[in-house]
Amino acid sequence: MFNSHDFFMKRFSAHLKDMSRYLRYIFNGHIAFAMLFFIAAIAYYYQQWLSTLPENFPTAWIMGGVLGIVVTYSPVRTLLKEPDLVFLIPAEHQMGAYFRNSLIYSFVIQLYIVAIVMAAFGPLYATSFENRGNYLVIIVVVLIFKLWNLIANWWILKIREKNIRVIDQVAKLLLNISVFYFLINGNMILASITTILFTIVFLYNFSLSRKKAGVNWELLLEKDIHRLQSFYRFANMFTDVPHLKNKIKSRQWLVSMIERNIPFERKSTYDYLYRISFIRGGDYLSMYIRLIIIGGVFIYFLPNIWIKIIFAILFLYMTIFQLMTLYQHHRTIMWLDLYPVEVEMRKKALLKWIIELAIVQTVLYAIVFLLAQAYLGFLITLVGGLLFTFGFTNGFVKRKLVQEKHS
Repeated sequence: MFNSHDFFMKRFSAHLKDMSRYLRYIFNGHIAFAMLFFIAAIAYYYQQWLSTLPENFPTAWIMGGVLGIVVTYSPVRTLLKEPDLVFLIPAEHQMGAYFRNSLIYSFVIQLYIVAIVMAAFGPLYATSFENRGNYLVIIVVVLIFKLWNLIANWWILKIREKNIRVIDQVAKLLLNISVFYFLINGNMILASITTILFTIVFLYNFSLSRKKAGVNWELLLEKDIHRLQSFYRFANMFTDVPHLKNKIKSRQWLVSMIERNIPFERKSTYDYLYRISFIRGGDYLSMYIRLIIIGGVFIYFLPNIWIKIIFAILFLYMTIFQLMTLYQHHRTIMWLDLYPVEVEMRKKALLKWIIELAIVQTVLYAIVFLLAQAYLGFLITLVGGLLFTFGFTNGFVKRKLVQEKHS
């Protein structure tokens, strides 16, 4: 007899094994060191900023908005796979324990986000409000609303009309933000009224789900695959991920700009390949832009010039380290082995492209120093960033590519 609880535990065990394998590579020594430095620097300047917090600072609005988003975003992880559409649908009436376990797992796995946000907001709340005991009440309410939103999201997933699901999410988001805004401000009457309104939406979701027979298997599978592929794309920046399905994006205008600067010669084969792959394949371009923007924000707003410089070099290091995965981007394509081009040219082409991208990033960070009127930082970052780029790529990156070539 089919036991959906045992089936979920087997699927859950395989999922944990898969995730732990990639998390080991993501949180390696390099990334762990960078994260430790980030946390230490942010905590230090966060504490300094709180000491100068103005009395009219909109703490309630900021906390209410962030907490509203945190509890509203409550996806259900079902761990479904494509063959399940064939083999599990006939056993749908026996899947109650499986989906119940999915809801429990989804709730537990998202608690780390709640813990991080509440830990970050604790000092801000204590600085802005005298009654610190209420913060424990807020934490309890956050957990309750997180569970309610998760259950409501499960019910609404039975609705096939996307517009209804979007309107439902927007309504719950606005109500969640309102509840926490009034609660943090100490306005219990309005907080109670908005909670009642949320309860009405919650019960409406339940009534809609009761009218829909069966589970929306296609939507559940689509959302689970999307989240899993997002994780694989992130993990692919640190190690080889054979399960990754790369998405190709056109970006024709950007491709045409790059193509004009590449000569039509045999020695430029990999120059063309890696530049086009960076623009169109995976998330390389978005990762590169994202790191530049985040690093630029840190550099501009951090008060200490030496910490600014360290952050500039650190983000430069993270970019170069993640761009190394371009070398394995076409690992499953046999045609590269048939190119009449030496493997050494492939390695040189990637090193050249990484250096060019790192130089652009260094120059942009140096411009941020100019905008912040930190002229000494501009000079040190420009010179130090270039020296780090050439030293790190011709040292560590080159050795790493040689190891991958022989492995």
